Amino acid sequence: MEQRETKKSRLGFGSTYRQGARKDLQSDGEIGVVFGGQVWMVKPEHYARTNNPCIWMQAGLTKFKACNNYFDCATCKYDEAMNRKVAEGRQIGWRDSLRMRSAMDRVCRHSLTNRIERRTCAYNYECGHCDFDQFFEEVWTARTRATPFEVQSVKGFNVPVDYHFHNGHTWARIESGGYIRIGLDDFALKVLGEADALDMPLMGKELNPNRPGWGLRRKENLADVLSPVGGVITEVNHNVRENPKRANQDPYGDGWLFLVRTGDIKKSVANLMIEDKSIDWMDSEVTHLEHMIEQVAGPLAADGGLLQPDIYGNLPSIGWRNLTRNFLKT
Repeated sequence: MEQRETKKSRLGFGSTYRQGARKDLQSDGEIGVVFGGQVWMVKPEHYARTNNPCIWMQAGLTKFKACNNYFDCATCKYDEAMNRKVAEGRQIGWRDSLRMRSAMDRVCRHSLTNRIERRTCAYNYECGHCDFDQFFEEVWTARTRATPFEVQSVKGFNVPVDYHFHNGHTWARIESGGYIRIGLDDFALKVLGEADALDMPLMGKELNPNRPGWGLRRKENLADVLSPVGGVITEVNHNVRENPKRANQDPYGDGWLFLVRTGDIKKSVANLMIEDKSIDWMDSEVTHLEHMIEQVAGPLAADGGLLQPDIYGNLPSIGWRNLTRNFLKT
């Protein structure tokens, strides 16, 4: 409850709210959040603030606008529409608006959108010439540690509620700036155990959704892993490549595998599971695993209990191919 209250306060709430549906989450006039599987739409009052403000609002050109495109302005429909107005002479641009401020009040766009602490712009909002802007977008964002906001345990297997899951037991997390981070989930890593090697492609390779994107090797056993989304790999976690155990130790944090860039973020994750759907799916997957174990080792404890990590290592008779076919879908 404390985590959810913190999450609520970070989003910025006004004084009026209503129950909504999934389709309402795309609304520009209200802030959409999900608590306990229920969508709530909050209408901000004039004093309300958001933790994800749009640069057009911060420049004083719109009364209230929260960013709903993960700060990826290049693919944002709202940004495109506003720039069209600027080109037609019906609207001043956010850069020109900010240039009207005194030199010390010209704050970096990343500070204005609450992505970093206060930093003064030294390039008069010519972001294309700013070395810090390039570093922030291409290096800092890519290498910042991914951390789940809220994690639930399903019979001993961890499931972050704010991550998107593929039924081949991979996950995708949308990062600030329009990147998607990818990894193997806690279930797959505990079931197959620590890998001797991960056959990971290099930067620049294109991943295709629902197609093998990389491989996992344990002694003589190999397994293909399906990519949850499509996109071009912009960063590879070399720490995990060199030491695959890192993935098992922190699958949703330092154990991430790739960072990809795609042309349509929301479409890329539209068919993946999140929140209650991922919890229910994981519950059914664990039940399936328990039945498979019982077929080989006999009935489990009556109270269910928690399964120990490295199912295959402790029970090799269950079969590597049997596990990968049922859970990795390969």
